[in-house]
Parts: sequence; structure tokens; C-alpha cells
Amino acid sequence: MMSIEPCFPKGVDLEVLLTKLRFLSWGASAILRAYARGQKPPYGFPEALDIQNGGEGPVSAADLAVNKWLIDGLQENFPHANWTLLSEETAKEQLKEGEPIAAEWLWILDPLDGTRDFLQGTGQYAVHLGLVHNNQPLLGVVLLPELEELWLGVVGVGAWCEDITGNRSSVMFSQRRKLRDLIIVSSRNHRDFRLEKLIEKLDLGGTKSIGSVGCKIATILRGEADLYLSLSGKSAPKDWDMAAPEALLRAAGGAFTHVDLAPLEYNTGDVRQSGCLLASHGLNHTEICQLILREIQLIDPDFSV
Repeated sequence: MMSIEPCFPKGVDLEVLLTKLRFLSWGASAILRAYARGQKPPYGFPEALDIQNGGEGPVSAADLAVNKWLIDGLQENFPHANWTLLSEETAKEQLKEGEPIAAEWLWILDPLDGTRDFLQGTGQYAVHLGLVHNNQPLLGVVLLPELEELWLGVVGVGAWCEDITGNRSSVMFSQRRKLRDLIIVSSRNHRDFRLEKLIEKLDLGGTKSIGSVGCKIATILRGEADLYLSLSGKSAPKDWDMAAPEALLRAAGGAFTHVDLAPLEYNTGDVRQSGCLLASHGLNHTEICQLILREIQLIDPDFSV
């Protein structure tokens, strides 16, 4: 790990913060795994009811329970911290189109990223906690409940994985550099013709289709894949999909940009992360971005990257 100490809000100690985030993350894991299995969740949260019985099903119940668990936990443990909390579940009440939230420090949370995979039982869902400072992600937590992996990353410090007992494992980026050897991971449920054609044109070493963005980035951190490509179709990923995974990948030494090398920005007044975005192990990020940019302009000259 690097020895540079990043700044945090006044009164917030990084080690204390990481300790609390571990507790909250594994608590969220227990909640989600219970709902996924139709079991009674811990910490007093109600069992999921189907629509016929007056409920909204396991996804909504799990979303809301983990959202409350995380927000209450951060507020109770850091009552005086000068940060604001935003989650996918509270966005409609908190956000106004075109207006950023007035906050230097902003938590961007996704209590359940990969809802379709949660329902389908693939196990490829995640919890995201991203701390953004002045529009740029600084700290990322990506929890993979079914794999019992807790990924933590602090830009300027480093990134690592922990199991529930606290044992750490290191990031293991692959050393693949040649285009024909690279493995790309893309969305399982959000694909369009441009993405299919672009992947075909790149002629890489292989492709993987995985659910949650957090799960995708974890495959790069383990060295199982090298690239993640997001190409907006009818919809675009949102701030809460990208903030924590980007912080984690950047903390590990990888890269995450638009293919014209413009950085991702958060809390801009538009939560959509539109365009053609590339995450990579960082070894030849610029070269690959340039190649993708040329190809996407041929596939769809009107597409805004």
C-alpha cells in the first residue's frame, strides 16, 4: 500500500471509518442473504411479503432494509461528520434535475446493485458505498454477499479484499497487454446492438457477462478479466452504480474513464453516467480507449461518448 494519507472530513479518522464500514457491510450481507433465501432477516427487519399479502416482494424489502441499515449506521456512528448521504432509494426525494447537491463530501450508496441477478439467483449482486469529494470518488466499498468478499479501496492508499473474519487478500491484476489476449466483462441484462458490434470488432481474447457493476470490477481486481465496457443504450448507469466501483478500481491502480479519456464526474445535477465508459487494469488504458473511440464512431457516428 501507498503511504499517502488522503484528507477526510474534520473529525473522521480513516481507520475508525473502515472499522465501521466493515461492520455495516457484513450486516448488509446478512440482511441480503436472508431475503434472498426467504429467511427472516436479522436486526429486526420484517420478512418479505409478496404483493398478494400486501408487500412488494423480496427485492423491495431487501433494498429498503439495507438502505436503512447503512444510512442509520453512518448517521449514528458519525453524527457530526460534514457529509451528505444519497442513495438510489432516496434519490427521488433528494435530487432536483440539473441541480447538484450542495455538499463537498457526499456518500453515494446503492443498497442492492444487480436486482435482476438477485431475483434470478445468480449471486452476482453487490452493495456499493462510495464517498465522493468535490465530484471525484475517494473511497469505495463493494460488498459481494454470496462470495463473502468485501472490497475496500481508498484513492492514494490502496485497495484490498477481506473475508468476514478479516483475512486480507491483495488485488491481482492480470499482466495481459495484447489486445487479442484481453478479457472483457460487460452487462448481462443491459446490452444493445452497438455494444455487441463493438465487442465483435475489438476481437479480444474473450468475454464475460456479469450482473452488478461491483461484480464486474471485482473480476478485474482478481485478474479474471481486464476490461469493463459500459455503452449507454435506452438507459444509462447512474452515479450509485459507478461511484464505489470506480473509487475501488482507481485505488488499486486501475483506470476508469470515458473513451475520450474524460473523467467520470459525480453530483453534477445529472445522475446518469452516459456515454462509452471503459474500466481497465490500467496497463494500456489510453491505447484501448483510442481504439474503442475510433470503432464506436464508425458504428454510430452520432453517439456521444
